[in-house]
Amino acid sequence: MKIKQIKNKKTARKTDIIRFNLRQRIEHVALLVTFVALAVTGLVQRFYAAALSQWVITGMGGIGDVRIVHRGFAAVFTLGIVYHLVFTAYQVMVKHQPLSMLPTFQDFRDVVTELKYHFGAAKESPRFGRYDYRQKFEYLGLMFGSAIIILSGLIMSFPVLITRVLPGQVVAAAVEFHGWEATLAVLTIIVWHIYEVILRPDISRRMSASSPAVSPGRGYKKNITWNMQL
Repeated sequence: MKIKQIKNKKTARKTDIIRFNLRQRIEHVALLVTFVALAVTGLVQRFYAAALSQWVITGMGGIGDVRIVHRGFAAVFTLGIVYHLVFTAYQVMVKHQPLSMLPTFQDFRDVVTELKYHFGAAKESPRFGRYDYRQKFEYLGLMFGSAIIILSGLIMSFPVLITRVLPGQVVAAAVEFHGWEATLAVLTIIVWHIYEVILRPDISRRMSASSPAVSPGRGYKKNITWNMQL
């Protein structure tokens, strides 16, 4: 399926490009909701002594209710990641779609070119395909981070079962991995993702007001066909 340019919507420019299809938008919204819920209910447990954490815990009915909500959203998050991986595998193995989110040598060349541009050694910044190296890096971070979060969360959820076959230190390590990976993920979203997709000057000036699924066409490679594989 090819990306279609928007031509009939009054709120969009002719150069705007539909970036996400409906399935991808649903995935994105689901990830947003589950991530926020997990971040709130998880961080208040990690930093339980903080006044704000105590206020949230009390407002939610106590630490027991907080843990139930956290585990419920964790299950939804895990199912979402499993669905994404299964769908991607189907697209690659059955429909023979390329893995466009994996970095290539061109991405490393783009990094060098963009550094040259910002230091005045190149006349213009590189043009990208559907995804640039920043988005690929963030996507891989999401996948690896999700693996750590899910695995450590499962170990923490079933400590008795785990310690029947593994030493108890594994559970203690899982607690640390889970907490620090979650903290890193929240900081990455706040420091990197929000700036990269909303606040970056060249994005905010050209971002369509209609939907984050719409991207400005300028700055991308011309005459390129994008596949909807991920």
